[in-house]
Amino acid sequence: MATDITRAEVCVAACSDTYRESGEILAHAVGTIPTIGARLAKLTHSPDLILSDGEAFLMSEPPPLGKTASGGGVIEGWAPFRRIFDIAASGRRQSMMGASQIDRFGNQNISLIGDWNKPSRQLIGVRGAPGNTANHRVDYWVSRHSTRLFVESVDMVSGVGNDRARAAGPSLRHHHLGVIVTNLAVLGYGDDGAVKVLSIHPGVDPQTVAENTGFALDTAGAPETRLPTDEELRLIREVLDPRGARTREVQD
Repeated sequence: MATDITRAEVCVAACSDTYRESGEILAHAVGTIPTIGARLAKLTHSPDLILSDGEAFLMSEPPPLGKTASGGGVIEGWAPFRRIFDIAASGRRQSMMGASQIDRFGNQNISLIGDWNKPSRQLIGVRGAPGNTANHRVDYWVSRHSTRLFVESVDMVSGVGNDRARAAGPSLRHHHLGVIVTNLAVLGYGDDGAVKVLSIHPGVDPQTVAENTGFALDTAGAPETRLPTDEELRLIREVLDPRGARTREVQD
């Protein structure tokens, strides 16, 4: 096992693990590290995973970051934007999205900060978050774990959390929040739907995780996040991200 493993590479492996046993579904990853993670999953434990190049082509062999399927990868299919809605509604998709706010039940906000009537910050809008969380599994990627992002209550709900999904009943029967991978830890959800710690990345003080979360989070006894294998490291460093873009998103 290599001894020079970076925090970014630990995060890539954690993102890759979200696709274990997903089968033949379309992966949707937002961010540098989630994109590398999805491509790593395709090359290792989840060969049936379907990857888009970010445009309209489906790839059988993931190219390095910055390259599209038409620029050197192997194209195995075509999915124009109009088909994505059908794929999402069918549940044959899995998203790893970002967030500007996440609360203790996994409600996500990417729309605005402050009061709805007069927000202090206008963000990108809800985008596909409502449809994603209503129809298929959604995980979240957080590159900077902080109390600004993990809050007691979001200013606006974009992605539906566990409490609201349970209150909605059968209309959100396909709602499925997976995990939250951050630069400090991997978080999941307890039986009550609240966020809990699944693992803490090597070298991170558990107290740091608690102090950078805006709601109560029990970090006692949390195991360490697994390290990537030698083969995963080779793929990350030599095949998927030879220019090291991952270290610009998460630094040690």
